[in-house]
Amino acid sequence: MTSDMTARMLRLLSLLQTRREWSGSDLADRLGVTVRTVRRDIDRLRELGYPVDSARGHAGGYRLTSGSDLPPLLLDDEEAVAIAVALRTAAGGLTGIEETALRALAKLEQVLPGRLRGQVAALQTSLAGITWEEQGPRADPALLATLAVACRDHEIITFDYTTRQGTASRRRVEPCHLVDSGGLWYLIAHDTDKDDWRLFRLDRTTDATPTGRRVPPRPIPGDDPAAFVASRLSAAPTRYRAIATIHAPADHVRVRTRGLATRLTPIDAHTCRLDASDDHLPRIAQTLAGLDCDYTLDADPETIEHLRTTAHRTLQATG
Repeated sequence: MTSDMTARMLRLLSLLQTRREWSGSDLADRLGVTVRTVRRDIDRLRELGYPVDSARGHAGGYRLTSGSDLPPLLLDDEEAVAIAVALRTAAGGLTGIEETALRALAKLEQVLPGRLRGQVAALQTSLAGITWEEQGPRADPALLATLAVACRDHEIITFDYTTRQGTASRRRVEPCHLVDSGGLWYLIAHDTDKDDWRLFRLDRTTDATPTGRRVPPRPIPGDDPAAFVASRLSAAPTRYRAIATIHAPADHVRVRTRGLATRLTPIDAHTCRLDASDDHLPRIAQTLAGLDCDYTLDADPETIEHLRTTAHRTLQATG
């Protein structure tokens, strides 16, 4: 009897989510019960936190409204696939989604039926051609989902990692946080072999495999994931050098150089220095193009040549 009532309430909730308003008699016909039973089930949904309004009238009417909290939603197959693809696409770099979106992706991936996983993968593959090469390397959305689950569950994970020098090795880590910085995704993790904190670029990470072993949460140094990534990036060597002396206050420039706060140094009240060095030349050009004030540049020949080529192409396009 209890299982029948649970199934009926789930069916009732699904119906309420498919139409703006239902009469009591229509719901009763769909569910094969009396209008009185529908009223009792509506009251149970309200007790569970679903905001169901009642409309006046002979037959009565019901509709779901917005409440103070977000109750669980029931999705059909097409809706679940659409949301999974949207989250994966965003996680791959089309938009700089935040960690909260990754948690949503992790929850959905965990409960997505096997019959739908193939559809999600197929749709994601069909969308893979919509890329912007100037944004640099992109993270694999499936990898992001796997690591998001591991971070949430504090589960040790192994993966293959290639350093910027091209050295590849198998890593075993306790994942902690995923952070998007300057269009690149990074994993903050505690390396179990080296017994130290490490930062891993996701575009250099492959074959992530959960081990099934969970560990207690480990707080990262400083307890600030974004600051941790920024400090490590500012200290890391880069392939191309670009130092801009900007004729504007540091606070003014800081809001226009997301992810480079630790590389911004005030010189005086009206001047600051920005280290825009990077491994990716188009990203240097993008950073400098985002500045809305004058600056002088100290850069290596390859960087200068790329910036001149980009500027010349812009001039040609604008006549």
